[in-house]
Amino acid sequence: MGFPGTLAAGFAPAAQPRSEQAIHTDAEGLDAGEVRIAVSDGELPAYRARPLKDERVPVVLVVQEIFGVHEYIRDVCRRLAKMGYLAIAPELYARQADVSGISDIHEILSKVVPRVPDAQVLSDLDAAVAYAEGEARGDTARLGITGFCWGGRIAWLYAAHSPKLRGAVAWYGRLAGTADPLHPRHPLGVAGELRCPVLGLYGGQDQSIPLAQVEQMRQVAGAAGKAVEIVVYPEAGHAFHADYRPSFHRSSAENGWQRLTAFFRGRLG
Repeated sequence: MGFPGTLAAGFAPAAQPRSEQAIHTDAEGLDAGEVRIAVSDGELPAYRARPLKDERVPVVLVVQEIFGVHEYIRDVCRRLAKMGYLAIAPELYARQADVSGISDIHEILSKVVPRVPDAQVLSDLDAAVAYAEGEARGDTARLGITGFCWGGRIAWLYAAHSPKLRGAVAWYGRLAGTADPLHPRHPLGVAGELRCPVLGLYGGQDQSIPLAQVEQMRQVAGAAGKAVEIVVYPEAGHAFHADYRPSFHRSSAENGWQRLTAFFRGRLG
């Protein structure tokens, strides 16, 4: 069984994209395109990019913003594939809605995001790992994850969930919030349970994530003996890596990507 969600053909309309400034990474030397991931109740659409080589390569899960797996997320996958990784981004809203057709960000925030259970997301990421190890021939003994905004929060949660994970990079992921049945815990609540090193990248001008919470995450994870490094870019706001949006802050984004590169090379090879 399929789900109603599909991969967006371009940039998400709800993000009000400025595509003229967006980075474009070609697929030369890559095997890149849409795939389907088997899950317990059907198949999830996903985007997968990997180098054109026979040997198994390390795997990086890429977790979407609230806008789904649109062109920006696909481009991130190609950037990672050019670095030698199998990058895979499952469409984690597929059961709830096709967000590629929603032009109002408030509709996504109010009608879609609250309906996506954390347990479902973590299970779907586990299924993506199984796909990567099997059909996609990835080396999941060298597994990482990175996520942006909504996906940054998920990267923290997955770092406390998966025993296979060797490193997580969370870009401006929300750290705290009100618990509910579908979202029972938030990153601050699992800081003492992290199973791998985490690199957190945050903006000093981000009005949605108070710097006091960022410092609290440092303190809680440090007190638990967890390997957490958090970098705050003083001039950057939320979504500073999103090169297709007005929020893009080039110097912070480039430095963050350099840190991601070194982080994954040190842990995944």
